[in-house]
Amino acid sequence: MSRKIMVVTAAYGADRVRQAGGQRAILPVIAAAGADGVEIRRELFSDAELKSLPTLAQSIELLGLLACYSAPAPLFMPDGALNPDLPRYLAEASTLNALWLKMSLGHFQSKTPLDDLRGQLNESGMALVVENDQTRCGQLAPMRRFQAACRVMALPVTLTFDTGNWLWVGESPEEAARHLAPSVSYIHVKAAVEHKAQFRAIAPDNGDVRWLELLAQLPPDAPRGIEFPLEGPDLTAVTRHYVNLLREA
Repeated sequence: MSRKIMVVTAAYGADRVRQAGGQRAILPVIAAAGADGVEIRRELFSDAELKSLPTLAQSIELLGLLACYSAPAPLFMPDGALNPDLPRYLAEASTLNALWLKMSLGHFQSKTPLDDLRGQLNESGMALVVENDQTRCGQLAPMRRFQAACRVMALPVTLTFDTGNWLWVGESPEEAARHLAPSVSYIHVKAAVEHKAQFRAIAPDNGDVRWLELLAQLPPDAPRGIEFPLEGPDLTAVTRHYVNLLREA
């Protein structure tokens, strides 16, 4: 069975998604490109769209796509407490029939009790994946501490490995993969180049082969998400090109 390829709606750019009529309008492009699923982004919803999740879920199902759900929020707040909005995000993911909810780590502290997290996940039945973001909280050390805590507590939580975000926080993606790979269940694929003293995401075949070598260090059966700019006059063709590239890489 070939690996699953998800397309992150944000890859088309927030403006283009809005101009198209929202994330629901992008779904036919993703389906026609042969992708297995879509990553729905909470930050791209209008208030009206957020109230129409059952309709979006139906559209995803009718097109034969899988879904995952990304909330632009930390799992842990600055004081180390669990995000009080987690139940809302879990419920929204469930409404979308998502395979998992994705959040960033936030301010995890080793002393933070995790029983509440276990209880909420057990009650919702929703899988949770935690991503390395482009903040200090997404550096390797806190991600490793959280990985270790999940192992000790036997928590039903895995990691999203964003191949490019490590560069934003001054870390080696290869070193991160060496430590975190056993816990990775989803991969955000993007290459990055230096841009104005920072980085910007680019399509992997516009960079060097580092991204390909990095993927070889990560679980081969983990779904791969396209999270680099998808641009051009024929979005279906562009998307299909990268769906095929990541499926075969």
